[in-house]
Amino acid sequence: MFGYVVMNKPEIKFKDFDMYRSFYCGLCRELKERYGLSGQITLTYDMTFVILLLSGLYEPPTKKGSTRCIVHPVRRQPVRKNAITEYAADMNIFLTYYKCKDDWNDERSIPGFAFGKLLEGKEKKSEKLWGKKVQTIVSCLDELSALEKENATDIDRVSGCFGRIMAEIFAYREDVWEPTLRRMGFYFGKFIYLLDAYDDVEEDVKKGNYNPFSKDYIIKGFDDRVKNMLMMMMAETCREFEKLPIIKYTDILRNILYSGVWCRFENVSGKRKKEQEKEHV
Repeated sequence: MFGYVVMNKPEIKFKDFDMYRSFYCGLCRELKERYGLSGQITLTYDMTFVILLLSGLYEPPTKKGSTRCIVHPVRRQPVRKNAITEYAADMNIFLTYYKCKDDWNDERSIPGFAFGKLLEGKEKKSEKLWGKKVQTIVSCLDELSALEKENATDIDRVSGCFGRIMAEIFAYREDVWEPTLRRMGFYFGKFIYLLDAYDDVEEDVKKGNYNPFSKDYIIKGFDDRVKNMLMMMMAETCREFEKLPIIKYTDILRNILYSGVWCRFENVSGKRKKEQEKEHV
């Protein structure tokens, strides 16, 4: 996960922000309880979205409480947790561990290697609890790694690997909503992968790392081309989302899907335009 699945805070209501934060804090506490401090460090906004989406759809019994932490030592913070929080924590640890392995294999990243060692063995819990799902995800990760080593130029195929990973994560149960969740996760995963590649392209080129946009980013109209691709992916994502009979948390979910995910793109695009203007001058 890459941290792109965020809210547009200026457009969110206070009550919805408090609700979102309570699930975020719930995931934080769950990661610490299940995996310790090293697990807690893997906390992401992305998995909070997954919790809200699946909790809104399946409406599992949710425990409410409050807690203090290092970030909020004085004022107790509201916390919400349920079975999906546990699932998201397991998936979060598993994905973070393999991300660290990938960073070490691709870039010989010392921080990635060190953090991966801290998580080593903890991913086994996810494998034990979610065996079939984890096998599918590992298969997709292996395929993605092979394509990146080949310097694959087929952007649709490369991003599709991460799309299938997200499809597997979204498909929490084998039921009537599984096909819709899988399609939603697939397009959302492609969106995340493409946005991450767009964000990192200059740095990846400098370091000699793989990036599907490495040959295109200097071509005129690159930003508009990427934006059109992202719009198509998010349009399909939202189309599938609107098919789901979700009543709870819809304002938060729509804020993220229709507005929040574009905040990072606008930041990166704006920064790139400023750099290009400086070079032109």
